[in-house]
Amino acid sequence: MKRILSLVLILALALSLALFASCGDKSEGITIAVPNDTTNEARALLLLEAQGIIELDDAAGIQATVRDITSNPAGIEFSEVEAAQIPNILKDVDYAIINSNYAISAGMKPMEEALGMEGAASAYANLVAVKEGNENEPKILALVAALQSQKVADYITSTYGGAVVSVVENPGDGFDPNVDYAALAGTEISVAASPTPHAEILALAKEILAEKDITLKIVEYTDYVQPNNVVESGELDANFFQHAPYMDDFNASNGTHLVNAGLIHVEPMGIYSATHTTLDDIK
Repeated sequence: MKRILSLVLILALALSLALFASCGDKSEGITIAVPNDTTNEARALLLLEAQGIIELDDAAGIQATVRDITSNPAGIEFSEVEAAQIPNILKDVDYAIINSNYAISAGMKPMEEALGMEGAASAYANLVAVKEGNENEPKILALVAALQSQKVADYITSTYGGAVVSVVENPGDGFDPNVDYAALAGTEISVAASPTPHAEILALAKEILAEKDITLKIVEYTDYVQPNNVVESGELDANFFQHAPYMDDFNASNGTHLVNAGLIHVEPMGIYSATHTTLDDIK
């Protein structure tokens, strides 16, 4: 009987030591949620690589997926999730990489809460997209001039505090000198946009265009597909929600013919956690 009890105690001690050892390994079982669409997944992985957490195959570039990871010393497990849903599962993973627009919509404060963030000079600047051939139409030039104004740039800076950053190098007064605004009086420009921050920014452009008796109709969408489809079909004049790599991939995958009419701002991606206060817990 004593021999059995001793054996039980030895096994219990061994189990306790094993559990203690696993708790001491900070990287044990680390899970990171990343967007599951092609360009934003690559963007998230490139951010992790910049933080020294993983290494990627150089040939993958902005098309990288988790299959292109060549070094993962912490043994991270990746959860690929639709970008808009990642804030909702933050509590269920160790870390999550979230687009600033979705972080803001979820009530998060990117500049205060992100444990790591893309630089403001990111190549993923959001643009005004139109159907090819319409990029030089007067009403599109008027829309872009309004969005590239000093008024909009100042609004972005004061409202989002670095979570959204204007990429317009020389903001103007909101009006294109090559556009005959008198001829556009009474015209309506229709634009598809995501609610935050795009529709909010468009509200400033609406005020500018109203000075010339041009109506800006803002139609909000919460997905990435329909805004491109309605511009391709001609139902709406333009959309404002995406960056060039995403648009190019969408065109290639769907046979659409969308082009960039003007760059406006960038929304740096950030790394967030509900349970960790530092990225050192990964490393």
